[in-house]
Amino acid sequence: MKEFDYVIIGGGCAGLSLAYELEIGNKLNDKTLAIIELREEYKRDKTWSFWKMFDHNFEDCVIKSWNNFTINTSESSCELKNKKFPYQSIDSGKFYEKINSKLYKNPNIKFFKNLREINSENSIVFNSVFMEKPDKSEFWQHFQGIEIETSKNIFDDEIFNLMDFHCDQRNDVHFFYTLPFNKNRALIETTWISNLEDQSLMDYNLQLENYIKNNLGIKNYKINFTEKGAIPLFYPTVKNDGRNINIGSAGGMTRLSTGYTFLNIQEHSKYIVKNIDQIEKIKMFNLGRKYQFLDKVFLNVLKKHPEKMPKIFYNMFKASSNTVIKFLSNKSNIFEDINIISKMPKLIFIRALFN
Repeated sequence: MKEFDYVIIGGGCAGLSLAYELEIGNKLNDKTLAIIELREEYKRDKTWSFWKMFDHNFEDCVIKSWNNFTINTSESSCELKNKKFPYQSIDSGKFYEKINSKLYKNPNIKFFKNLREINSENSIVFNSVFMEKPDKSEFWQHFQGIEIETSKNIFDDEIFNLMDFHCDQRNDVHFFYTLPFNKNRALIETTWISNLEDQSLMDYNLQLENYIKNNLGIKNYKINFTEKGAIPLFYPTVKNDGRNINIGSAGGMTRLSTGYTFLNIQEHSKYIVKNIDQIEKIKMFNLGRKYQFLDKVFLNVLKKHPEKMPKIFYNMFKASSNTVIKFLSNKSNIFEDINIISKMPKLIFIRALFN
């Protein structure tokens, strides 16, 4: 069996982002890379969204950017504006096409369906796959979204709805999310924060149909695209060592309080490539211990008081838009952290702190 210098397990967002960064960083001119990926073909299957905190490699894959957004509860609504950090959505189909068209030109890069097809004993392995069986009792952000198209211009495509909690919560945390790509086309998503053991929360088609009809007032539309997924809101137990490095959600790149992962993957990939020649010796990249601590407290509150979360999320956005966006994107300073924390209900967060 053939040996490779580097092996990437999982050719999804994290694996391909790292492979692309290695390629454009000229790290594969005299090194070989094997990518282990099961899928037969790449096609649009996700929409990755984030606030643009720094430049990234995939501006040409952005479907749309927004500077204005809203947060809704059953009692209140607020609109926020931010020109400094636009909110962007990436089309995964364009992302896959851009990366793979580059990778396939390099004869040092090969794709395989199974790790057993190669000899990885002497390779540096980057793993983006949860190796242990996912724990359904843990908290996940699970969702289904549909891109709909209407015959008439219905949407205001200058503003998106980040969270609409004006919906059935079913004793968990539930909100809808609307990204208008133009005036007659939008992605609408139903999102839950809960464990995966309650199957009654997964009647996603009915949830979306009711929301579009009753909340958005749209009767006639066609569905162009459907996406579905579950983001783990917990860290994997697998530990990194010098020659086996976890990336993506498996590497702790998901912000547990938000589910945001895409830009963290890009930052991690750049860090790996910058230090690839001494990768076995350097300190492993992480999102920051303060965010791990704050997110743990936040999730403790969420587990014990799901009914309070719509108001808690809403109050979080009473800080300036710059402050809350930097906090949610793990780029805030201590003063901005304090500003956000001051908006939280003190007693239940103090109790969660000691749990």
